[in-house]
Amino acid sequence: MTKSKRTKIKDILASDKFGMKINVKGWVRTKRESKNVAFIALNDGSIIHNLQIVANPSDYTEELFSNITTGACLSVNGKIIESQGHGQKVEVHASEIEVLGSADPEKFPLQPKRHSLEFLREIAHLRPRTNTFSAIYRVRHAMIFAVHKFFNDKGFVNVHTPIITASDAEGAGEMFTVTNLDLNKIPKNEGEVDFKQDFFGKKTSLTVSGQLQGELAAMALAEIYTFGPTFRAENSNTTRHLAEFWMIEPEVAFNDLNDNMDLAEEFLKYLAKYALDKCKDDLEFLNKRSLDEDKNKKQEERNELSLLERLQFVADNDFVRLSYTDAIQILRNCKPNKKKRFKFLIDEWGADLQSEHERFLVEKHFKKPVILFDYPANIKAFYMRQNDDGKTVAAMDILFPGIGEIVGGSQREERYDKLLEKLKAMDIDKKELQWYLDTRLFGTAVHSGFGLGFERLVQFITGMGNIRDVIPFPRTPGNVDF
Repeated sequence: MTKSKRTKIKDILASDKFGMKINVKGWVRTKRESKNVAFIALNDGSIIHNLQIVANPSDYTEELFSNITTGACLSVNGKIIESQGHGQKVEVHASEIEVLGSADPEKFPLQPKRHSLEFLREIAHLRPRTNTFSAIYRVRHAMIFAVHKFFNDKGFVNVHTPIITASDAEGAGEMFTVTNLDLNKIPKNEGEVDFKQDFFGKKTSLTVSGQLQGELAAMALAEIYTFGPTFRAENSNTTRHLAEFWMIEPEVAFNDLNDNMDLAEEFLKYLAKYALDKCKDDLEFLNKRSLDEDKNKKQEERNELSLLERLQFVADNDFVRLSYTDAIQILRNCKPNKKKRFKFLIDEWGADLQSEHERFLVEKHFKKPVILFDYPANIKAFYMRQNDDGKTVAAMDILFPGIGEIVGGSQREERYDKLLEKLKAMDIDKKELQWYLDTRLFGTAVHSGFGLGFERLVQFITGMGNIRDVIPFPRTPGNVDF
């Protein structure tokens, strides 16, 4: 076969250079064949749309043509021509075809029919070949780029925080232990595992957050962000939880809670607009898919807005800012609570809000994204700044349509004595966090930050109902395949 430089299908479909000779490589989605002509739908992952290859079967051996099946990888030389078919501007008339890799149709599991998401999770190594997952992964890439662009353009410094750590930033204890000990001969001291004989000389874990280390960097560089993998050993088999996921965590010196809310709102609006501007084809496909999915749901489970409407909803609306206390009052008096339609009824101040409450505030009551702030201290982490009322902390959560909480953050407790009191109250060993406390002794300052779970963001942008479908290889209880 004549060698020539490959042209991406994305560029061919946008071309008007009829008659130009090109080479294209990709994977067969479908093949329709008659006696004198065959139509091959080829996709190379550069765009959601397929390129139609038109070929004359009589120009090729029967053996070669029989190997052009769904899933096979082809190299095609041909000429761009104006398409006579509906829904496509161009197609390629093939002059040479080479089968780079065949796919036995009796064994290849992705034949041209609708497959359930549950089935596709079982073949996560092949699901990028489907329209749905290729679209999700392109959107995911766009969002990764947008995150870095947003912070870089604002002058933030990206900091790589440790993946292996001895501190539990959340205080929840749901951490994966990291060890180099022989599990068949675990050394013990007075009945306890002797981690002094381990690689690091103490008990270590996979990080649940880069926040504490990010705070240290912010107290020198002023504006920083982290974007890295985090791990939670939480035994939750739900559509909202992963054991391994990615977190975006900015930390800004001299920002109070209001500044923090401003930054988070600006950031989320930017990401929604970026997706609408840069991912048009993929989002239109995913929007149609989500509308089809909604048709099959019960009335009460359907989304109020379509996927594209939800993104526009975030991009166009100023976020409502509401104290936790005011939110509780609204929820206690709302019809779903009074008529006991909520699964979790709100009856007193201090309750932790559930997704159904968050979505009610956004989708029914305000019809705008909502930022809740000033939460009860006893349901929030130790590092959040205590308010003057002694009951609440300067925390904030951002609530979105269709998903509920998407961002959590706070003004950090910059006062040494107050932070020390909180550590004692929560029975956290001061010695283990002395390095963190030092920043409150040497040049302390007001500072704030927030965390955005990247997969939760991608779930919102793509409209997928299960978080396991927005990361290439999900890690969940009992599942570490691929």
